[in-house]
Amino acid sequence: MQSHSLTQSTWLRSYYFIRALFSIAWIAAAVFFGGQPRTAALLLAIYPVWDGLANLVDARVNGGLKANPSQALNVVVSVITTLAVIVAVSNSTYAVLAVFGVWAILSGLLQLYTGVRRWRAYGAQWVMILSGAQSALAGGFMISRSLGTVAPTILDIVPYAGFGAFYFLLSAIWLVVASYRKAHA
Repeated sequence: MQSHSLTQSTWLRSYYFIRALFSIAWIAAAVFFGGQPRTAALLLAIYPVWDGLANLVDARVNGGLKANPSQALNVVVSVITTLAVIVAVSNSTYAVLAVFGVWAILSGLLQLYTGVRRWRAYGAQWVMILSGAQSALAGGFMISRSLGTVAPTILDIVPYAGFGAFYFLLSAIWLVVASYRKAHA
């Protein structure tokens, strides 16, 4: 069982590092190319696709979708969000931000649940729990901004992605430190 736990801990470290790196790359692309409408639209659609794919892979590595219902639901939510973003992009930036807000709330709550469920087995999930809660709050903020008078841009989503990158990176580092401590105890 300890070997399985070590393998899972190694997987989670790698998974969290990859998620952080993707978010950082997405932010850079949004900042540098977000002023180009087609590129911004593509980036806006890619973000939830990536989240859904990442949840799918992680769930499969951790026993499959049936064993990870919160991640299975997160995959479905991300697919629906991607389709909604594609529709919203042709409507207005207000609609896009509202879609991202709803998605942030739902995916945040599902991430929070996943973190709580994993806490017992792998530890170091407090960061993911905090991230899930922050995501849900950020979603509410995005929805409120989508109702405002100032036209939103992709840059309104960058802080959300930035916090995600920070939390994933912090989780990965926390697991590295925990593994180091365990190995040298």
